[in-house]
Amino acid sequence: MATLVQAVRLALHYGEEHLGVTDVFGEDVGPPLGGVFTATQGLKTAWNTPLDERGIVGTAMGIAYAGGRPVFEIQFCDYAFNVIDLLKVAGNQRWGSAGAYPMPIVMMTPTGAGIRGSMYHSHSYESWASRLPGWKIVMPSDALDAYGLMLSAIIDPNPVMVLLPKALLRVRGDKLIPGEPDDPAELSKRIDAPLGDRSKWVPDWPAVEKYLIPFGVGELVREGQTATVISYGRTLPLCVQAADELKAQGFSFDVIDLRSIFPYDWQMISRSVLRTGRVAIVNEDTEVTNFGEHLLRRITEEHFYDLLVRPRLVQGRHVPGIGLNPIYESNSVPQLDQIRDALRTLATDPA
Repeated sequence: MATLVQAVRLALHYGEEHLGVTDVFGEDVGPPLGGVFTATQGLKTAWNTPLDERGIVGTAMGIAYAGGRPVFEIQFCDYAFNVIDLLKVAGNQRWGSAGAYPMPIVMMTPTGAGIRGSMYHSHSYESWASRLPGWKIVMPSDALDAYGLMLSAIIDPNPVMVLLPKALLRVRGDKLIPGEPDDPAELSKRIDAPLGDRSKWVPDWPAVEKYLIPFGVGELVREGQTATVISYGRTLPLCVQAADELKAQGFSFDVIDLRSIFPYDWQMISRSVLRTGRVAIVNEDTEVTNFGEHLLRRITEEHFYDLLVRPRLVQGRHVPGIGLNPIYESNSVPQLDQIRDALRTLATDPA
């Protein structure tokens, strides 16, 4: 089974071979490194740029205007804050031209905490991204989703942001990508660059197949009756683990992996809330103007009389950054025990 980052690499390879990807670029994206998290190792269209996020975004837009289909990486989402004006421009080009000028660019960037990245490598970006009309935003939580969402991003005529949770990049999936070897060791031998001299190394790509996950379609990863839990990215596996542990106490939860931040699967959310009457939204972004607050507002407006108890939002603390000390990080973003306690409280709150 591929790891999440291997799945991204396989998707980019499929994209350049079959879907018209013309360029994959960014800081250290080309050889010899192949990306700081190795997401672009061995790709034939990968090349390195200067340390200039504004230049990277502008170049991607120029390639798209000229008929190309680029994928670019912002090395960490923390460095995307200084290009938010250009991202806004990219988001309005197709709309502003009444569809005459497609903007088929894909921005991929690692996001979130979980690797002890300290203040400059631990921010979350989905709430900021959701305020950029014209962009589609996705965040996978497993390898197969990363593969399918990346392929959907590549073929879309709109700009798409693929946010990759840093803490899950090395986590191995439990479902095979179509065409992927069964043996993880074989996959690694074929597509992971060796340490040391890589000047003569070439990957032996497996014949992976087309697999698309439509935007705006969530996944119900656990089904239950007690309450609804909505999450994505790093906190999604924690929600699943918390729900599984609380099952022994007689509680069962719908756990929804949103997968797409925008568009999102309102139909799945609505059906679940109608059935359970209790809902918690869990993510690691900071608590003020959190994307979960939008979901909370819509759920409250459209299901006010269907809710049995007040809805909850479990989110990161509103602090300027995350400290390098592991205690600081653990107390800045939701951890398993906090999520488990929040779900237990939600389940036992008197109606």
